[in-house]
Amino acid sequence: MKNNPEILRFRIDGMACGACSARSQKALCKMEHIDSASVSLADGTAQVRPAEGALDNGLDAFVREVTERVDRLGFKASYLPPDVDEHDLWESEQKKTRDDLARRRRHLVTEFVFAVPLVVVAMGSHWGLPLPSWLSPHDSPLIFALFQLLLTLPIVWSGRAFYRHGIPLLLRGAPNMDSLVAMGTGAALLYSLWSTAEIAAAVTPEEAHQAVMGLYYESAGMLIALISLGKYMEAVSRTRTSEAIRGLMELTPERVERMMPDGSVKELSVSSVMPGDRLLIKPGSRIPVDGVVAEGASSLDMSSLTGESMPVDVAAGDEVSAGTLNISGSFVMEARRVGADTALARIIHLVREAQGSKAPIAGLADRISLYFVPAVIAVATAAALAWLFLGDLPFGEALRVFVAVLVVACPCALGLATPMSIMVATGRGAQLGVLMKNGTALEASGHLDTIVFDKTGTLTEGSPRMVSLRTEGMDENEALALAASLEAVSEHPLALAVTKEAGRRGLAARAVEGFLAVGGAGVTGRVDGRELLLGNEKLLSEHGVLLSEEQKTFVTGLADDGQTPLLLASDGKLLAVMGVADPLREETPGVIRELRAMGCRVMMLSGDNERTARAVAARAGIDDVVAGVRPDGKEQVISRLQSEGRRVGMVGDGINDAPALARADVGMAMGSGIDVAMEAGDVVLLRGLPGVKTALGLGRATLANIRLSLFWAFGYNVLLVPVAAGVLLLFGGPAMSPMLAGAAMSLSSVSVVLNALRLRNFR
Repeated sequence: MKNNPEILRFRIDGMACGACSARSQKALCKMEHIDSASVSLADGTAQVRPAEGALDNGLDAFVREVTERVDRLGFKASYLPPDVDEHDLWESEQKKTRDDLARRRRHLVTEFVFAVPLVVVAMGSHWGLPLPSWLSPHDSPLIFALFQLLLTLPIVWSGRAFYRHGIPLLLRGAPNMDSLVAMGTGAALLYSLWSTAEIAAAVTPEEAHQAVMGLYYESAGMLIALISLGKYMEAVSRTRTSEAIRGLMELTPERVERMMPDGSVKELSVSSVMPGDRLLIKPGSRIPVDGVVAEGASSLDMSSLTGESMPVDVAAGDEVSAGTLNISGSFVMEARRVGADTALARIIHLVREAQGSKAPIAGLADRISLYFVPAVIAVATAAALAWLFLGDLPFGEALRVFVAVLVVACPCALGLATPMSIMVATGRGAQLGVLMKNGTALEASGHLDTIVFDKTGTLTEGSPRMVSLRTEGMDENEALALAASLEAVSEHPLALAVTKEAGRRGLAARAVEGFLAVGGAGVTGRVDGRELLLGNEKLLSEHGVLLSEEQKTFVTGLADDGQTPLLLASDGKLLAVMGVADPLREETPGVIRELRAMGCRVMMLSGDNERTARAVAARAGIDDVVAGVRPDGKEQVISRLQSEGRRVGMVGDGINDAPALARADVGMAMGSGIDVAMEAGDVVLLRGLPGVKTALGLGRATLANIRLSLFWAFGYNVLLVPVAAGVLLLFGGPAMSPMLAGAAMSLSSVSVVLNALRLRNFR
């Protein structure tokens, strides 16, 4: 679902396991008006891409069609508008999460308050614990049974959600984890009720004692309590995956001061700010919305948004972004983009969208989860019947096998393995300044073996700078002042490099007479009565200025070093040689070395001539260079590499590199470029080149994390389902208790979540 602005998001409540999300996704994908859909169990959302013409009857009709389809599956869907305020949505979700945890906690307390004495009463005689004679299974079997029933009823009522959700889904032919729990505990409960009735109807003590052996209230009660505990622990762990979003949300202040027309200041909530409002920003406060400085000046800490380590000075007319921190002076800003339109809000939206997406590796788990529950029911039934009729086990023991298999095989861990890792990894990536657009980009980043860089603006700073100056018998500043005076009138890109350097040295431009720009050669003019030439060797030779062999060697050396030589001459003599270049980013050589150490092939593409491109590549530490390529040629280079079996990541500025970014397995857009990334890139590098290494490392760590989770989830079922089915009984070993099965199932889900949370520590 790459680069499609028409992706619609829905919240889906009521999903309990991987089978739920897989079934929901399959049902949505089958709908006539849906092109593709992805349902995430981890954050309970669905991302839907409408088919061509699906919205012709209006968005409301399409949303109604989707929600009704999901509702028929037994879940509850609600539409999340794209322009919804992310802060309000997050606050709403946090409140819902807190309420859900509080509800689970209340139910958990109720269940264990009754489950613990229930187990003590039911198993006390086996453990050597004395029971009063009025409660003894030998002396008072009916009271013994009824007392357990009384303790079980509050537990069943507290865990009624298993039955309320699971049984309707089972009747629809779409069972999920709740269905397994409802079937297992329900079977144990019904058999226990039948045995209680037999005790009450027993004529002799022997008949009553025989019926006591059919009581499994403690299995039903403790199973509900243990599975509820596992789901509670899982929910608590999953709340920690939202820390990245929380950190981004906290960058925006809740209150702001607005300048009124009469000059007074009024405090109001950030959500009330409108474009055009004038806001007072004091030292130590964060910028609430995007806008421009209207009055005053200050320094901003932009590290939270761009990773820029040094404070950035701003003055009237400069743009400021929401989430950045005002360090020094107060200033007045005019709001331009508010609410969901700010760069910070769009970053948050991008992270949330990525967290709800799926990686291709999730497909296997989804397909297995979809068919796993019906298979488990079949295995449980077959195992119970086999032990009952072929293994000569009593009905009660065969029932225990049935319940144990149903419970131990719940595919929760399987369904959580991939989405939990993606949620945590994309959140961690955002904290490190790397925005992944979706799970596919995250997974693909982990497979990359070739990284291709654009040169200008990617490996280099993107703006020419004067990096060398050599004079022939005159003062450096005098030569630079003369050159800057000529270039102040020019519009050539190289002119800015000269005038900037002059400005940095405090040199003022002088009046120019008779200025003339000579295409492809340079400029001429008169300054302080002197006829000046400034340009390349061709310009000078056309005006009779010839260079010595030593001077020619120096000029050639500059070109070989990737610098563009600018020659200043007057009265037939060379006065100075200036070298202008687009300098490498300071971090470039280190990033290239680290990528090589990670086993990646590194290439550079450039539209520059071969000599300049190779000079820059040499300083960066890159041997593989393709020079003189146009934007469409870059795309062809990426295609050629892919045809050789390489998995290619392309890093560029996202404008002229758009075709190559789109063609690559993973396109990485430099800078804050949210707009650009939405168009072409899969990954946004908010903090520049170091983000490439972060993206690759995070992708590889996520894949390893997912594989480990899937290994344990699959291994758990492969190992414990046969044990629950009674394989050990064949060799004289014990049968698995349903209570132990419930505890194991819950712990498996929690272990998968905790494994995913390890990605929060990725460096």
